[in-house]
Amino acid sequence: MRFVLDASVTLSWLLRDASARDEPYAFAVLQSLRTDGMAASAPATWSLEIANVMARCATKSQITEAQAEAFLEILEALSIIVDPDTAAHALTDTLQLARRYRLSSYDASYLELALRNAAPLATLDEDLRRAARKAGVTHFKPA
Repeated sequence: MRFVLDASVTLSWLLRDASARDEPYAFAVLQSLRTDGMAASAPATWSLEIANVMARCATKSQITEAQAEAFLEILEALSIIVDPDTAAHALTDTLQLARRYRLSSYDASYLELALRNAAPLATLDEDLRRAARKAGVTHFKPA
């Protein structure tokens, strides 16, 4: 089974900044990818979001080069497929979803991918979760 993975979940693995309520969920998602044979999809914006936050955190000395490299090795070992068609949907479906649900285009790209693939969505973002629910996308529930 494949699900759509949001950057909020991914970055919580590195930054450990999820709330006490969200941290168990984020690490259960990681466990699903590591040991439960699950695979995730992510829009192309996911890579840029991850890179942006990592660069900002490194500049602010919130993460070390070694931590960044170790995190990237973890991501490379997981079954995360970056969608090659994100841009093709950006000015059509993604834009419509952003307008309809008042999301950023980045967040709408996760919703668009989940809808296109009929896949559940793993996110810590409450606005995105709410929009997904309204659009008929289920929230990914790790085993």
